[in-house]
Amino acid sequence: MGSRKVTLCAAVFLAAALTPQAYAADGGVSVNPAAPAPGSDVTLRVADCTERTAIAVSAAFESDVRLSVSGSDGTLTGSSRVRASVTAGVYAVRVTCGDRAREGTLTVGERRGSGRPDAPATPVAPVHAGGGGTAGLATGDDARAEPPGTGHAVTGFALAGVAAVAVALGGIRRRRALEARRP
Repeated sequence: MGSRKVTLCAAVFLAAALTPQAYAADGGVSVNPAAPAPGSDVTLRVADCTERTAIAVSAAFESDVRLSVSGSDGTLTGSSRVRASVTAGVYAVRVTCGDRAREGTLTVGERRGSGRPDAPATPVAPVHAGGGGTAGLATGDDARAEPPGTGHAVTGFALAGVAAVAVALGGIRRRRALEARRP
């Protein structure tokens, strides 16, 4: 999990722990905030479950929610995001906890703000990938507008000279080793 996701999850859990408990509790499933807007994050809690993990499913969520034990009281906790395209209304939330299924409801409120959904937390389309350091050269966005100068030429000639000397010395060593082997 990336550091952004870990930070986001930690912030959601901390906010849920420190805020007044304004949960919509129904059938053993608690949802915070009680009436989230489309595209917002929610925290789910399920108490008195004999399992250490559970899965919560709702048509309002972007994906299934994995709940796990948090704290010493055995409460299962998890977070998800309400789909940005969902309309306001009441949605069923089903939690499978061992051999028992618990049902609750989630009331999605009206969209707030500009009417446009927030950017999704994860990419939903391919990311434009450049050619690494050569991408600017291919598109003409090179910050260096001038060609290599005298300094570059001197450095190149010096490196070529060092390489030529290394090859020559290697050849001399190889020739001496072959002559030493001959009887």
